[in-house]
Amino acid sequence: MTFLSVHPFLSFNLAVVLLILGKILTLNLDLLRRYSIPEPVAGGFLCIAVTGGLWAVFDLRVAFEVGIRDFLLLVFFAGIGLKSDIRTLLAGGRPLVILLVLATGFILLQNFAGMGLAGLFGMAPQAGLMVGSVSLTGGVGTTLAWAPIFAERLGISNALELGVAANTVGLIAACVIGGPIAALLIRRGGLKAEGRRDLDIGVPNEGRAVRMDYFCILWAILALNVTVLLGLALHEAIAAAGVTLPAFVSCLVAGIILRNLLPLAPRRLVRRVWPGVDDALALISDLSLGLFLIMALMGLQIWELSGVLLFITVALVVQVLLTVGFTIWVVFPAMGRDYEAAVISAGFGGITLGSTATAIANMTAVAQQHGAAHRAFVIVPLVCGFFIDIVNALIISALVG
Repeated sequence: MTFLSVHPFLSFNLAVVLLILGKILTLNLDLLRRYSIPEPVAGGFLCIAVTGGLWAVFDLRVAFEVGIRDFLLLVFFAGIGLKSDIRTLLAGGRPLVILLVLATGFILLQNFAGMGLAGLFGMAPQAGLMVGSVSLTGGVGTTLAWAPIFAERLGISNALELGVAANTVGLIAACVIGGPIAALLIRRGGLKAEGRRDLDIGVPNEGRAVRMDYFCILWAILALNVTVLLGLALHEAIAAAGVTLPAFVSCLVAGIILRNLLPLAPRRLVRRVWPGVDDALALISDLSLGLFLIMALMGLQIWELSGVLLFITVALVVQVLLTVGFTIWVVFPAMGRDYEAAVISAGFGGITLGSTATAIANMTAVAQQHGAAHRAFVIVPLVCGFFIDIVNALIISALVG
């Protein structure tokens, strides 16, 4: 076998090219627009197809160095925080609790399904947790943290391979199902966005003209950088207190604090002189998310699936079907059966199968197509990036024993 490592600069530029190709595909293929498939997903799948073909035909394994990827995620969540009005956040209190309860219940369902399937394949039941909430709800970080424990304490030597493979397939599935679920719910219920059309991330595919200039971009960059700096300082303070949280959560909180505590007079002055600042914030955040997700898909190493292909295939088919059914028949009704509920449903697959970024990418694609859903863009990141990690860790600990 042959390994090829791609330099960070080339990897970044390839990500830009793939994002452009994804945009071109979504503009020209009605099927992608109708089901709100995110542009980064369309471009990222091209990369997966090429690298997968190189591996299958020439046994060439391509690895992209994407060091800037994690910083882009911080910028993205800083942008969400800077556009989050505290009144919207407070109004979302009850839905936030409901979504957390639903996600908790699904974690249990996810794990019991994985354990049952592991038993059917003659494996230790706990091995099913690696194709359950460890890798799917928890993501790569949780997988890497728990795999050594499964190997040493439970004797599951291939725990890491199972978890990485499940996370790979789950991430791809989460990218694909979110938009079609929302499109189905919106079309079936005749749902429409309410209130103003300004998006939390990105700009509408159609609608009002976007007014931006040189200074709008500069103000937006300054605001995002200051927010990231404060978010990282907050992250260090939280870590010093013995609490482990993803850095993007701290950047989200820092953005919310700045957005709602910054003196009103300066903020209004900036927006009166440069009314396109909000659009610049949304556009930069959208670009950061797109490049992050492209790089995440570029980093998937599909050859990790080869050793456990049958079990992973069966397990992930079951998990995806459970997610689709639970989202349509439980999450959507419980969240209110309105447009906000449909957008949250688009993100639920990201919570349970992919990642926070996947959830937001799916919701962004829907919002750009159908209209803003401000509460959803605060509720889902908080549930997905903060509360659910704590709940997931407690559930895994209890099931591992």
